[in-house]
Amino acid sequence: MSTKRAGEFLSDIDLRREKFRNRVFHGLLVAASLFGLVMLVLLIADVIWQSAQALLNYDIDLWNFLTATSSSRAGQAGFGASIIASLWLMVLTAGMAFVIAVGCALYLVEYAPENRTTRLIEANLANLAGVPSIVYGLLVLALIVNDAGMGSIILAGAIALALLVVPIIIVASIESIRAVPESVRDGSYAMGATKWQTVRQVVLPKAMPGILTGTILALARAIGETAPLIMVGTMLHATRYPSGPFASFSAMPTQIYNWTYQADRMFNGLAALGIVVLLTFLVGMYALAGYLRKRYETDGGSISNV
Repeated sequence: MSTKRAGEFLSDIDLRREKFRNRVFHGLLVAASLFGLVMLVLLIADVIWQSAQALLNYDIDLWNFLTATSSSRAGQAGFGASIIASLWLMVLTAGMAFVIAVGCALYLVEYAPENRTTRLIEANLANLAGVPSIVYGLLVLALIVNDAGMGSIILAGAIALALLVVPIIIVASIESIRAVPESVRDGSYAMGATKWQTVRQVVLPKAMPGILTGTILALARAIGETAPLIMVGTMLHATRYPSGPFASFSAMPTQIYNWTYQADRMFNGLAALGIVVLLTFLVGMYALAGYLRKRYETDGGSISNV
């Protein structure tokens, strides 16, 4: 009976036509994937070529470029102050975003009741992760830079970037915490551990690989953001090294953005070199994320072993 019903179900289907459609669809997916990959490779190759041409044609001292401050004269302009400013931004952003995001994720998963309000909050967090970055820059410009009178300083830029990455880290942390099996929690409770002891010594260590990976990938996005920093009011030329979180600054993306609009072609070569430096930072952060994830998984998710 079942064989007859199966035959009747497939009797009006042309299998050769369906297989042809499957092959066409598979080919379109492969072509779309290859198109994005090829465009990325061409873009990176073009930037590396332009940076190499700048080093050869304009006789740029690479060490001076990496250590000097910017200048209105292309021959004296450097990227060092922008690199230091970006490092300040990443340290401050990570410090603010990580604590807020992980605390929020722990509350939503471990302490908040399962009701409509909690689900609404999680849905809005996912939506916030897709908000354009310039919106956060405008928010910080209005509330922090202007109303609070903080001015265009590194701390204001870090607040804008923290607002940008907090929803992303929260979503990644929630998924990592929920991935911890309930049996692990039950075993901890069976041994007499309290709720906080279970969260701190069992849940967090197990979820930390995913949390750290999501945090570093979110920071890798933040380090390349230009729009929120421009809205905050960064300097056009980083003429001095930032002395702390309350100093004015020009980060790597904003300095590159400024160089690309200069009439002197040497500035365009400096922008290409800056892009290569920024890409090196991004690759390093991705490598760090992979290393930390592998390290935690190898050590069984124990924080004390790292």
